[in-house]
Amino acid sequence: MTLQSSFKLKNWIQSPVWFFTFAICSFICIVVFILNTVISEARPYNTWGLSYGIAATILMFSVALYGIRRRIVKYTKRYGAGSSKTWVQFHIYGGMLFLLLTFMHSGFRIPGGTLTWWLWFLSIWITLSGILGALLQKWIPKILTSGLSIEVHYERIPELISEIKKKAEDLINGCDVAIRDFYQKKLALSLIGPEPRLIYYIDITGGIQSQIKQFHYLRKFLPAEEKEKLDRLELIYKTKLEIDAHFTLQKALRWWLYLHLPVSIVLIVLVALHLYTVLYY
Repeated sequence: MTLQSSFKLKNWIQSPVWFFTFAICSFICIVVFILNTVISEARPYNTWGLSYGIAATILMFSVALYGIRRRIVKYTKRYGAGSSKTWVQFHIYGGMLFLLLTFMHSGFRIPGGTLTWWLWFLSIWITLSGILGALLQKWIPKILTSGLSIEVHYERIPELISEIKKKAEDLINGCDVAIRDFYQKKLALSLIGPEPRLIYYIDITGGIQSQIKQFHYLRKFLPAEEKEKLDRLELIYKTKLEIDAHFTLQKALRWWLYLHLPVSIVLIVLVALHLYTVLYY
């Protein structure tokens, strides 16, 4: 499966109800802001701006509850606190609505103060990285299951590669010199550990067919018994390439967490500091 064929809009809207609810809420917010500008200018410190800011803050903390819910999921299930799908949809669309309210709070202007500028910037960062994460979590599992023949847990990848390497070496010990030389020159290094490759983001097979052509060339010069061993070695190598694909794409999800989660915590702390300064100064 290629990247282009996996991108179909209807496959990315998991819940049309949530999508259209978000669209309606956004439309209402924009209409209110337009009416606001007709009546008076929206500023962070006037009634209009403060109202938008309070709404954005409430929504932000509500959206942040998703992170807590994931860690106490067994308790939320017991007390009927909503399904995982509901929480995910609220987290995504609530986060985007939070950004719109943040823009309304600042009057769609770039803030001049240091603290408010960082709040504005981090709000954009969190929302965009959240959308990226939602797309990755939708796309990566789908493309992995549709384009590869094996399923792999990320944490087990080093262990699986060690097992594959041992199988290959055990096989090689009983092979012809030509196969042993081929293994040492062409395959040994790639079996040491996982190898991330950018090609997997475009073509999940990573061009497997082109990589195993070297096996086809060698097979022409081998007796029947050695050809069977080479076929087994080829199968081992194909498995390693598919594990590399899992490693590359699943690692992207791990790196995404570093882009989103720590910054989210920073934003919450800064919002709390901002509230303190507004209330007491």
